[in-house]
Amino acid sequence: MRKRETTEAFEPTALDLEKNAEKELLEYAQEKAAKPKVKEKLPEGSLQEELADFKPEEVTDILVKLANAGTQKSEMGLILRDQYGIGSVKDITGKTITQILKEQNLEDAVPEDILNLIRKSVKLLDHMNINKKDFSAKHGFQLTVSKINRLAKYYKSKKILAKDWKYTEERARLMVK
Repeated sequence: MRKRETTEAFEPTALDLEKNAEKELLEYAQEKAAKPKVKEKLPEGSLQEELADFKPEEVTDILVKLANAGTQKSEMGLILRDQYGIGSVKDITGKTITQILKEQNLEDAVPEDILNLIRKSVKLLDHMNINKKDFSAKHGFQLTVSKINRLAKYYKSKKILAKDWKYTEERARLMVK
């Protein structure tokens, strides 16, 4: 008997396909890692400079007025953007809103993020006093207090809060009122 010669092409096995896919994935990842990651910046003479025809002193005066009116820093940025067309205070003044308020001695004693969490905790406390069996609210309160304590630890290390500052329910109620 004669052996039959085959003219069929070589078919790769599943193992060969898997190895090939891994190799291609590795090459792709190395190619992506080699590319530099550049943060996009606005070009010189950008739209920002055209929209905001304000001097640094004018922006500072606006911020002082807003701070005296009791506006939070995050709201100040929104007001400057929406009403005055100022997209970035730092581009105009060279300083952040926090730095400007600190220079004018208008900075809050407690940072805004902790204050918002304290407001939330007081609302949860009031809710839990009315609804004693609401255990999901109790868990939410515990998570909120935990966030407050973690932020307080950070702000103490940065010397923004006093070393002896501590969250208590009584102090929280007084701060919110």
